[in-house]
Amino acid sequence: MAADGSLYLQKDQLFPSLEELLAYYKVHWQLIQPCVPQDEWERPRSEFTLQRKLGEGYFGEVWEGLWLGSVPVAIKVIKPADMKLTDLAQEIRTLKSLRHQRLIRLHAVCSVGAPVYIVTELMRRGSLQAFLGSPEGQALSPPLLLTFACQVAEGMSFLQERRIVHRDLAARNVLVGDDLACKVADFGLARLLKDDIYSPSSGSKIPVKWTAPEAAHYCLYSQKSDVWSFGVLLYEVFTYGQCPYEGMSNQETLQQIMRGYRLPRPAACPAEVYALMLQCWQRSPEERPDFATLQEKLGAVGRRRHPALT
Repeated sequence: MAADGSLYLQKDQLFPSLEELLAYYKVHWQLIQPCVPQDEWERPRSEFTLQRKLGEGYFGEVWEGLWLGSVPVAIKVIKPADMKLTDLAQEIRTLKSLRHQRLIRLHAVCSVGAPVYIVTELMRRGSLQAFLGSPEGQALSPPLLLTFACQVAEGMSFLQERRIVHRDLAARNVLVGDDLACKVADFGLARLLKDDIYSPSSGSKIPVKWTAPEAAHYCLYSQKSDVWSFGVLLYEVFTYGQCPYEGMSNQETLQQIMRGYRLPRPAACPAEVYALMLQCWQRSPEERPDFATLQEKLGAVGRRRHPALT
């Protein structure tokens, strides 16, 4: 832009408005071949500053950072050694297409070279697991816990409609904002982990205590295995962030589940919600409810028990 506000691509050719500049170059162009379209989501790493490490998981590190020096964002730094990078482009295309108030919003990616950055909105209160264990979380009323459950079910119902399998649904992968709104994160990313990282043979790498039996034993992941995980997430919510199957090893957990053991009803959990949890933990995937049904039934419980909040 010139000092007088004129626009230009070449300093000897000034235009008073963007419209006139575009009109001129539509006629007066000298390209030998068309420009390669640039993905609007792809951004250079130089635009992002890592400020504070928030955590580390199967996919790499998560940082709080700044975009262009001013916009707060969360930046997932992918560990290339553990990821199927050949599938990353397709997964990112899927993430770009998903827009819902109960899903973490993708802002940008840095996928050219390594490490890969996946840049999303920043949720100030962190994971639902950590928030529930905090002094503020421990003081939450049961109606608010039910609201959290409904919000997660809403997000998962949206993913179900689009045939997206999460594979790692747990309170650690739900994030909480300043307004106590919950959003599902990391949906679909577990597919990108190399087979020897996310499999029963890898031992502790698979989140056994949240994983449906058919997925833990045979790697059979589906929307109904996500439903099993949602039942465990409900246990986390209504125990204010307690670890499920506390005191059991992963192997003991699987053995007990196969013998018919199910997590007990938490003290803060309404009987109607615990009945839904037990449905989520049906041995046969076909007998488990879908997320649309869970969303509707949890909402109905909230309306009956806490009409003033609906």
